[in-house]
Amino acid sequence: MSDRVTVAKTYKLYIGGKFPRSESGRSYPVTDSKGAFLANAAQGSRKDARDAVAAARKAFPGWSGATAYNRGQVLYRVAEVLEGRREQFATEVAASEGVALKKAQSLVDTAIDRWVWYAGWTDKIAAVLGSSNPVAGPYFSFSTPEPTGVVAVLAPQQSSLLGLVSVIAPVIASGNTAVVITSQDRPLPAITLSEVLATSDVPGGVVNIITGRTAEIAPWLASHADVNALDLTGAPESIRADLQRSAAGTVKRVLRNKASEDFSVTPDLSRIRAYLETKTVWHPMGV
Repeated sequence: MSDRVTVAKTYKLYIGGKFPRSESGRSYPVTDSKGAFLANAAQGSRKDARDAVAAARKAFPGWSGATAYNRGQVLYRVAEVLEGRREQFATEVAASEGVALKKAQSLVDTAIDRWVWYAGWTDKIAAVLGSSNPVAGPYFSFSTPEPTGVVAVLAPQQSSLLGLVSVIAPVIASGNTAVVITSQDRPLPAITLSEVLATSDVPGGVVNIITGRTAEIAPWLASHADVNALDLTGAPESIRADLQRSAAGTVKRVLRNKASEDFSVTPDLSRIRAYLETKTVWHPMGV
Protein backbone atom coordinates (compact mmCIF):
# COMPACT_ATOMS: atom_id res chain seq x y z
CA MET A 1 0.00 0.00 0.00
CA SER A 2 1.43 3.39 -1.01
CA ASP A 3 1.99 6.06 1.65
CA ARG A 4 1.95 8.78 -0.98
CA VAL A 5 -0.67 11.49 -0.47
CA THR A 6 -2.46 12.62 -3.63
CA VAL A 7 -2.39 16.40 -4.01
CA ALA A 8 -5.61 17.69 -5.56
CA LYS A 9 -5.09 20.24 -8.31
CA THR A 10 -6.62 23.68 -7.98
CA TYR A 11 -6.68 25.43 -11.35
CA LYS A 12 -6.64 29.18 -11.85
CA LEU A 13 -8.23 31.61 -14.29
CA TYR A 14 -6.61 32.77 -17.53
CA ILE A 15 -6.69 36.56 -17.87
CA GLY A 16 -4.36 38.80 -19.85
CA GLY A 17 -2.00 35.95 -20.68
CA LYS A 18 -1.49 35.12 -16.99
CA PHE A 19 -2.98 32.64 -14.52
CA PRO A 20 -4.33 34.62 -11.54
CA ARG A 21 -6.35 33.23 -8.68
CA SER A 22 -9.93 34.41 -8.51
CA GLU A 23 -10.26 37.76 -6.78
CA SER A 24 -12.95 36.16 -4.64
CA GLY A 25 -10.62 33.47 -3.35
CA ARG A 26 -13.29 30.87 -4.08
CA SER A 27 -12.98 27.52 -5.82
CA TYR A 28 -15.34 24.62 -6.46
CA PRO A 29 -14.90 20.87 -7.01
CA VAL A 30 -15.03 19.46 -10.54
CA THR A 31 -16.24 15.89 -10.88
CA ASP A 32 -16.44 13.42 -13.74
CA SER A 33 -19.68 12.16 -15.26
CA LYS A 34 -20.03 9.62 -12.43
CA GLY A 35 -19.43 12.09 -9.65
CA ALA A 36 -15.80 11.21 -8.89
CA PHE A 37 -13.58 14.14 -7.90
CA LEU A 38 -11.17 15.38 -10.60
CA ALA A 39 -9.83 18.76 -9.45
CA ASN A 40 -10.75 22.15 -8.04
CA ALA A 41 -11.45 25.08 -10.34
CA ALA A 42 -11.40 28.77 -9.54
CA GLN A 43 -14.87 30.25 -9.08
CA GLY A 44 -14.72 33.52 -10.97
CA SER A 45 -16.41 36.70 -9.77
CA ARG A 46 -17.69 40.02 -11.10
CA LYS A 47 -14.26 41.56 -10.50
CA ASP A 48 -12.58 38.77 -12.47
CA ALA A 49 -14.98 39.41 -15.36
CA ARG A 50 -14.17 43.13 -15.29
CA ASP A 51 -10.43 42.37 -15.29
CA ALA A 52 -10.91 40.03 -18.24
CA VAL A 53 -12.82 42.68 -20.22
CA ALA A 54 -10.05 45.21 -19.51
CA ALA A 55 -7.43 42.73 -20.75
CA ALA A 56 -9.45 41.96 -23.87
CA ARG A 57 -9.90 45.65 -24.65
CA LYS A 58 -6.19 46.30 -24.19
CA ALA A 59 -5.33 43.45 -26.59
CA PHE A 60 -7.89 44.43 -29.23
CA PRO A 61 -5.93 47.12 -31.15
CA GLY A 62 -2.91 44.89 -31.66
CA TRP A 63 -4.89 41.77 -32.59
CA SER A 64 -7.38 43.51 -34.90
CA GLY A 65 -4.53 45.52 -36.44
CA ALA A 66 -2.44 42.46 -37.26
CA THR A 67 -2.59 41.23 -40.83
CA ALA A 68 -5.12 38.52 -41.56
CA TYR A 69 -2.26 36.28 -42.69
CA ASN A 70 -0.50 36.75 -39.34
CA ARG A 71 -3.64 35.91 -37.37
CA GLY A 72 -4.02 32.78 -39.45
CA GLN A 73 -0.46 31.68 -38.75
CA VAL A 74 -0.97 32.23 -35.01
CA LEU A 75 -4.13 30.09 -35.07
CA TYR A 76 -2.38 27.35 -37.04
CA ARG A 77 0.27 27.29 -34.31
CA VAL A 78 -2.45 26.81 -31.70
CA ALA A 79 -3.71 23.81 -33.69
CA GLU A 80 -0.20 22.32 -33.63
CA VAL A 81 -0.05 22.64 -29.84
CA LEU A 82 -3.55 21.19 -29.52
CA GLU A 83 -2.39 18.18 -31.53
CA GLY A 84 0.56 17.72 -29.20
CA ARG A 85 -1.79 17.45 -26.21
CA ARG A 86 -4.35 15.27 -27.96
CA GLU A 87 -4.25 12.43 -25.43
CA GLN A 88 -4.66 14.77 -22.45
CA PHE A 89 -7.66 16.41 -24.09
CA ALA A 90 -9.15 13.01 -24.91
CA THR A 91 -8.81 11.86 -21.29
CA GLU A 92 -10.44 15.05 -20.02
CA VAL A 93 -13.29 14.94 -22.55
CA ALA A 94 -13.96 11.28 -21.73
CA ALA A 95 -14.13 12.05 -18.00
CA SER A 96 -16.16 15.24 -18.44
CA GLU A 97 -18.71 14.00 -20.94
CA GLY A 98 -18.93 10.35 -19.90
CA VAL A 99 -18.04 8.98 -23.33
CA ALA A 100 -15.65 6.17 -24.26
CA LEU A 101 -12.02 7.11 -24.86
CA LYS A 102 -12.31 6.29 -28.57
CA LYS A 103 -15.29 8.63 -28.92
CA ALA A 104 -13.43 11.29 -26.96
CA GLN A 105 -10.43 11.00 -29.30
CA SER A 106 -12.77 11.49 -32.25
CA LEU A 107 -14.24 14.61 -30.62
CA VAL A 108 -10.75 16.01 -30.01
CA ASP A 109 -9.75 15.35 -33.62
CA THR A 110 -12.87 17.14 -34.83
CA ALA A 111 -12.13 20.06 -32.49
CA ILE A 112 -8.60 20.42 -33.88
CA ASP A 113 -9.93 20.22 -37.44
CA ARG A 114 -12.52 22.88 -36.55
CA TRP A 115 -9.79 25.19 -35.26
CA VAL A 116 -7.81 24.71 -38.49
CA TRP A 117 -10.96 25.38 -40.53
CA TYR A 118 -11.44 28.77 -38.89
CA ALA A 119 -7.71 29.54 -39.12
CA GLY A 120 -7.97 29.08 -42.87
CA TRP A 121 -10.69 31.72 -43.11
CA THR A 122 -8.70 34.59 -41.58
CA ASP A 123 -7.28 35.88 -44.88
CA LYS A 124 -10.42 35.12 -46.91
CA ILE A 125 -13.02 36.98 -44.87
CA ALA A 126 -12.52 40.33 -46.60
CA ALA A 127 -12.71 38.81 -50.08
CA VAL A 128 -15.89 36.84 -49.34
CA LEU A 129 -17.78 39.30 -47.11
CA GLY A 130 -16.47 42.56 -48.59
CA SER A 131 -17.68 44.12 -51.84
CA SER A 132 -17.19 46.76 -54.50
CA ASN A 133 -20.50 48.60 -54.70
CA PRO A 134 -22.09 49.94 -57.91
CA VAL A 135 -22.90 53.66 -57.63
CA ALA A 136 -24.60 56.16 -59.94
CA GLY A 137 -21.89 58.79 -59.91
CA PRO A 138 -18.15 59.47 -60.25
CA TYR A 139 -17.19 57.49 -57.14
CA PHE A 140 -15.58 54.26 -56.02
CA SER A 141 -17.49 52.60 -53.17
CA PHE A 142 -16.04 49.72 -51.19
CA SER A 143 -17.47 47.83 -48.20
CA THR A 144 -15.05 45.95 -45.95
CA PRO A 145 -15.68 43.84 -42.83
CA GLU A 146 -14.04 44.91 -39.58
CA PRO A 147 -14.05 43.23 -36.14
CA THR A 148 -16.62 44.55 -33.69
CA GLY A 149 -14.43 44.49 -30.54
CA VAL A 150 -14.67 42.56 -27.28
CA VAL A 151 -16.97 39.52 -27.38
CA ALA A 152 -18.30 37.81 -24.24
CA VAL A 153 -18.77 34.11 -24.94
CA LEU A 154 -20.87 31.82 -22.74
CA ALA A 155 -19.41 28.46 -23.72
CA PRO A 156 -21.64 25.41 -24.27
CA GLN A 157 -22.42 23.51 -21.08
CA GLN A 158 -22.36 20.01 -22.59
CA SER A 159 -19.77 20.04 -25.38
CA SER A 160 -16.66 20.68 -23.30
CA LEU A 161 -14.08 20.94 -26.12
CA LEU A 162 -15.63 20.75 -29.60
CA GLY A 163 -18.34 23.24 -28.64
CA LEU A 164 -15.80 25.42 -26.86
CA VAL A 165 -13.53 25.58 -29.90
CA SER A 166 -16.52 26.21 -32.16
CA VAL A 167 -17.48 29.36 -30.24
CA ILE A 168 -14.00 30.77 -29.56
CA ALA A 169 -12.27 30.27 -32.92
CA PRO A 170 -14.64 32.41 -35.06
CA VAL A 171 -14.40 35.28 -32.58
CA ILE A 172 -10.62 35.58 -32.74
CA ALA A 173 -10.26 34.50 -36.39
CA SER A 174 -12.21 37.62 -37.37
CA GLY A 175 -9.95 39.90 -35.30
CA ASN A 176 -12.02 40.23 -32.13
CA THR A 177 -10.91 39.48 -28.58
CA ALA A 178 -12.84 37.21 -26.23
CA VAL A 179 -13.90 36.81 -22.62
CA VAL A 180 -15.06 33.21 -22.20
CA ILE A 181 -17.13 31.73 -19.38
CA THR A 182 -16.48 27.99 -19.52
CA SER A 183 -18.87 25.12 -19.07
CA GLN A 184 -19.76 25.26 -15.40
CA ASP A 185 -19.52 21.53 -14.69
CA ARG A 186 -17.06 20.50 -17.43
CA PRO A 187 -14.30 23.12 -17.35
CA LEU A 188 -11.16 20.97 -17.54
CA PRO A 189 -10.77 20.96 -21.36
CA ALA A 190 -11.15 24.77 -21.30
CA ILE A 191 -8.48 25.04 -18.63
CA THR A 192 -6.12 22.92 -20.73
CA LEU A 193 -6.96 25.06 -23.76
CA SER A 194 -5.89 28.12 -21.76
CA GLU A 195 -2.52 26.43 -21.17
CA VAL A 196 -2.26 25.82 -24.92
CA LEU A 197 -3.00 29.47 -25.66
CA ALA A 198 -0.44 30.60 -23.09
CA THR A 199 2.29 28.51 -24.72
CA SER A 200 1.45 29.40 -28.32
CA ASP A 201 1.78 32.73 -30.14
CA VAL A 202 -1.61 34.18 -29.14
CA PRO A 203 -0.97 37.56 -27.47
CA GLY A 204 -2.08 37.86 -23.85
CA GLY A 205 -5.60 39.20 -23.52
CA VAL A 206 -6.86 38.00 -26.90
CA VAL A 207 -8.62 35.11 -25.16
CA ASN A 208 -9.49 35.25 -21.46
CA ILE A 209 -11.00 32.20 -19.79
CA ILE A 210 -13.02 32.27 -16.57
CA THR A 211 -14.34 29.21 -14.75
CA GLY A 212 -17.28 29.42 -12.37
CA ARG A 213 -21.04 29.80 -12.25
CA THR A 214 -22.38 31.02 -15.58
CA ALA A 215 -25.55 32.47 -14.06
CA GLU A 216 -23.47 34.52 -11.61
CA ILE A 217 -20.97 36.01 -14.06
CA ALA A 218 -22.99 36.36 -17.28
CA PRO A 219 -25.21 39.28 -16.16
CA TRP A 220 -22.17 41.45 -15.46
CA LEU A 221 -20.81 40.81 -18.93
CA ALA A 222 -24.20 41.42 -20.55
CA SER A 223 -24.43 44.85 -18.92
CA HIS A 224 -20.75 45.81 -19.25
CA ALA A 225 -20.42 48.91 -21.43
CA ASP A 226 -17.06 47.84 -22.87
CA VAL A 227 -18.34 44.51 -24.20
CA ASN A 228 -19.46 44.82 -27.82
CA ALA A 229 -21.09 41.43 -28.42
CA LEU A 230 -22.52 38.52 -26.45
CA ASP A 231 -22.79 34.84 -27.39
CA LEU A 232 -25.60 33.22 -25.40
CA THR A 233 -24.88 29.62 -26.40
CA GLY A 234 -24.15 28.37 -22.88
CA ALA A 235 -26.58 30.62 -21.03
CA PRO A 236 -29.18 28.91 -18.81
CA GLU A 237 -32.63 29.19 -20.36
CA SER A 238 -33.95 30.86 -17.22
CA ILE A 239 -31.78 33.98 -17.65
CA ARG A 240 -31.54 34.31 -21.43
CA ALA A 241 -34.26 36.95 -21.70
CA ASP A 242 -32.71 38.98 -18.86
CA LEU A 243 -29.29 38.83 -20.52
CA GLN A 244 -30.75 40.06 -23.82
CA ARG A 245 -32.44 42.99 -22.06
CA SER A 246 -29.18 43.90 -20.31
CA ALA A 247 -27.26 43.65 -23.59
CA ALA A 248 -29.78 45.96 -25.26
CA GLY A 249 -28.92 48.65 -22.75
CA THR A 250 -25.46 49.01 -24.29
CA VAL A 251 -26.55 48.11 -27.86
CA LYS A 252 -24.57 44.87 -28.02
CA ARG A 253 -24.72 42.37 -30.83
CA VAL A 254 -26.30 39.20 -29.40
CA LEU A 255 -25.90 35.72 -30.87
CA ARG A 256 -28.89 33.68 -29.75
CA ASN A 257 -27.98 30.17 -30.86
CA LYS A 258 -29.71 27.29 -29.10
CA ALA A 259 -28.01 25.62 -26.17
CA SER A 260 -28.65 22.28 -27.90
CA GLU A 261 -26.68 23.26 -31.03
CA ASP A 262 -25.05 20.28 -32.79
CA PHE A 263 -21.36 21.14 -33.01
CA SER A 264 -20.50 18.02 -35.00
CA VAL A 265 -22.04 19.65 -38.09
CA THR A 266 -19.57 21.49 -40.34
CA PRO A 267 -20.16 25.20 -39.70
CA ASP A 268 -20.86 28.02 -42.12
CA LEU A 269 -19.74 31.64 -41.84
CA SER A 270 -22.59 32.74 -39.58
CA ARG A 271 -20.48 32.89 -36.43
CA ILE A 272 -17.74 34.86 -38.17
CA ARG A 273 -20.29 37.23 -39.73
CA ALA A 274 -21.97 37.80 -36.35
CA TYR A 275 -18.93 39.64 -34.98
CA LEU A 276 -18.12 41.86 -37.94
CA GLU A 277 -19.08 45.44 -38.73
CA THR A 278 -19.25 46.65 -42.33
CA LYS A 279 -17.27 49.79 -43.16
CA THR A 280 -18.17 51.48 -46.45
CA VAL A 281 -15.80 53.99 -48.07
CA TRP A 282 -16.62 56.41 -50.92
CA HIS A 283 -13.86 57.89 -53.00
CA PRO A 284 -14.23 60.34 -55.90
CA MET A 285 -12.92 59.50 -59.37
CA GLY A 286 -11.43 61.86 -61.91
CA VAL A 287 -10.01 65.34 -61.44
